[in-house]
Amino acid sequence: MTASTTAAGPAAAWSRYLHCLAEADEYAAVEVATRLLDDGLSAERVLLDLVAPAQAEVGDRWARNEWSVAQEHAATHISERVVAAVAAYAGSRPTRGRIVVACMDGEWHALPPRLIAEVLRLRGWQVTFLGASVPAAHLVSYLHRHDAHAVALACALPMRLPQAHRMIEACRRSDVPVVVGGRGFGADGRWARRLGVAWAPDAPSAADLVADERALRRTPPAELSHLADDEYASLVKRRGELVDSALADLRERTPATREYTPAQVDSTVSDLGYVVDFLAAALYVDDGTLFTEFVDWLVDILASRGVPAPAVGLTLTHYAESLRDFPRAARFLDAGRKVVAAR
Repeated sequence: MTASTTAAGPAAAWSRYLHCLAEADEYAAVEVATRLLDDGLSAERVLLDLVAPAQAEVGDRWARNEWSVAQEHAATHISERVVAAVAAYAGSRPTRGRIVVACMDGEWHALPPRLIAEVLRLRGWQVTFLGASVPAAHLVSYLHRHDAHAVALACALPMRLPQAHRMIEACRRSDVPVVVGGRGFGADGRWARRLGVAWAPDAPSAADLVADERALRRTPPAELSHLADDEYASLVKRRGELVDSALADLRERTPATREYTPAQVDSTVSDLGYVVDFLAAALYVDDGTLFTEFVDWLVDILASRGVPAPAVGLTLTHYAESLRDFPRAARFLDAGRKVVAAR
């Protein structure tokens, strides 16, 4: 088989693989992947050029309200089975030290770090994959029992950055270097730099970084002096109060919300909480773009579900009135309202 034919493999198979995910056909999906392996494509390329972009499309279809949560979960489960089949086909044996791979506490998007774990395994590392939502104390306990060359931590949502920083510092106190990745640290890794931790944009970069221990340990200090103003800590303490008052305000201003079903109320409460959580994360790293990017995304998500953008603006206005004594939060909320107004 020629190199050009092999390179075209994942692209040609992508639509077939997505169809398998859409139809929840696990066996056919595994067959698409293993056929590429039989044709000579490396296991790493199958993972990164077929499974990873397909999973990104699954997330996009959920965001566009084209797929339900159940369909998204089914597709993710199938991709996890495909990853396991590819790993079994490759049959890699460790020749290097141990790398521990885990999701941040509260982070449930486990497939992307699983792909990183398998790429590291394919490159000879002994990999321990701890999966989704690993509490910091449990991770540290594991590191105390098992020597690790490095820890790779994944974060898909920026609102988890405060928890991420605590996990990073816990690993460092155990003298284990850390590399992080995922959309939660920003597309360019800017929030990883703010937290003073090594960042990798993709699995191959993570593999290259953990292989260079000097580069892995050569990170600048965290830049978090702004936390001295106590806005972040105070906002976190007031989370429940803010969500309750925002829900009451929404019912007052938008009578239709009074007729919501229990499921709709739960969804609304979750959205109101996310606004506070993303605002808190923006305060933690002192970057308003974290919050405005979330607002822009939230408006799109809610619009696909029939919720108009002004509803988001009402919530941001309510939070701004409630947080008049929080200068940085007020500035970020005002920027968020401008994003909504421009839609």
